[in-house]
Amino acid sequence: MTIIVKKFGGTSVGSLQRIHAAATRVATFRSKHPDAQIVVVASAMSGETDRLLSLARNLTQNTYPRELDAVAATGEQVSCALLAMALEDAGVPAISLNAFQLPILTDQQHQSAHIERISSERVQNELAQGKTVVVTGFQGITAGGDLTTLGRGGSDISAVALAAALRAEACYIYTDVDGVYSADPRIVKQPRRMGKVSHEEMLELASLGAKVLHPRSVFFAMRYKVPLVVLSSFSHGGGTWIVSEDRIMEKPSIVGIAYRLDEAKLTVERLSSTSQPLKLIFSALAKEQIGLDMITQTGYSNGHTDISFNVPDEKSERALHIVQQLVPELGARGASLERDLARVSVVGAGIRYHADVAARVFSLLAGEGIDVRMISTSDIRISVVVPRKYCEVAVRVLHDGLIDLSETPGEIPVESVSVPAV
Repeated sequence: MTIIVKKFGGTSVGSLQRIHAAATRVATFRSKHPDAQIVVVASAMSGETDRLLSLARNLTQNTYPRELDAVAATGEQVSCALLAMALEDAGVPAISLNAFQLPILTDQQHQSAHIERISSERVQNELAQGKTVVVTGFQGITAGGDLTTLGRGGSDISAVALAAALRAEACYIYTDVDGVYSADPRIVKQPRRMGKVSHEEMLELASLGAKVLHPRSVFFAMRYKVPLVVLSSFSHGGGTWIVSEDRIMEKPSIVGIAYRLDEAKLTVERLSSTSQPLKLIFSALAKEQIGLDMITQTGYSNGHTDISFNVPDEKSERALHIVQQLVPELGARGASLERDLARVSVVGAGIRYHADVAARVFSLLAGEGIDVRMISTSDIRISVVVPRKYCEVAVRVLHDGLIDLSETPGEIPVESVSVPAV
């Protein structure tokens, strides 16, 4: 039988009325597709995780990661049990299961755990008895039996990981938007809702600032070839399919424009061009959990060069302090920091096939007088770092100049979509 996973986010189960609506949607789907077995993953009710964690913060200034996970995990247990009750009332046999009842095994990194293995036997047994299984998102359990949580957006990760473990036909993500758009509607007046987008493109968009899906959930989907569908909990129709690239017959050259506002640029001046200084710098930053990317090298002369890389703005002062302490050992001239930057990214599998995209990007930015601080490219992405005050202008001009609103992606082959979205 076909297995379908349906995930409802916090806003989708944010009240008893919305829990009832989610149950009705599942019941309707089940009545239209009686041969489908359904697994539901639910987040905590909207705002509940923040409320629970604030209780701990108001109690003590100390951090106890294990106990914080134990507190935070209760939010999903409540919403899942309530949703199972609502399904029963709607005439759908249902059972709620916590992470330890499957189990969903994770590493021991509390508050940002990674899933290591999911046992599907309990879920398969309940499905075989005709039940809809409601599983808590966001949480897991260590081999030693301690509760863990997967970090913000963790319910998306839970849903996709379950879909992979169960070899589900598709994973439906219900949220407060009706699909994935070509740009932030708060910045661009007429963004295009994409009918289909590849896993690879969606991973880039999510990693570069798009808020619809957690990057780790998209990575899971890409790795295990799980089709995703992003839908609205509050309306029918619409939606965006996220599938393997080979399931999209025709691809638009550019699918979207993403942005991040939390960028800073750190430059080390007159550094030896050998790899040893880079090892010292990046190892020191890694020990402090400071991520970096978009590394550029400029001004090579007499075996020395300037190295620049971007870091999260909130950690930039700490990163500068670490690098400045290394300057004598590195034999560098010094280190400097530029803050208040933004990264704007153009994403689309078509970039690898269209040589003129880069020329158009920089022509559009030049037309607005926007200076580019850094550049990074891949087969499906062109990213530029610009002064933060020009971010919205850059997003708008790139969207209007690159996104063809009349262009629609080709159809997904029929055999890959055996169960329609409801």
